[in-house]
Amino acid sequence: MRKNIKTTEAIFPMPVLMIATYNEDGSIDVMNAAWGTMFERDYVMLNLTETHKTVKNIKERGAFTVSIADSKHVKEADYFGMISGNNTKDKFEKTGLTATKSENVDAPIINEFPICMECEFVDYKECGVIGKVVNVSADESVMSGDNVDISLVNAIAFDPYTHGYYEIGKRVGEAFKDGLGLK
Repeated sequence: MRKNIKTTEAIFPMPVLMIATYNEDGSIDVMNAAWGTMFERDYVMLNLTETHKTVKNIKERGAFTVSIADSKHVKEADYFGMISGNNTKDKFEKTGLTATKSENVDAPIINEFPICMECEFVDYKECGVIGKVVNVSADESVMSGDNVDISLVNAIAFDPYTHGYYEIGKRVGEAFKDGLGLK
């Protein structure tokens, strides 16, 4: 038997994404966004309202980065989701994380997060920010040859049912292969 529940945020897993920009004074702003996805090939969509400092920065600078949060930095990732850049100017510095300026867009790469998409701002719609991915970089510690080994990333996902974080990483099948037996 099924039971109706009181949530509309029912998709799991929701990725924990770190959206990074520069503020008007050149300092770093980072926010936690669980409502983001690939929009189409080479494009991301982030469901963010215009009230976020990060969205204001994206529009001003024309760029942002999207990093995949990992379990080693769950405390920092959660902090970025709790504290607004509108009210706390030095929230990035308080975490002790470090950043490098992207060579491709006017936005910071957070060094401690293992995968980073560097994006040019394309548009803002009612549903949020759209960006074109111009480069993806990964820390060598999560690489196997020329490919990312997702089991080494220790990416985290947000659980909208209980507001928990879960580590993602165990491979359970082969895409575009396992279902062939049902043809």
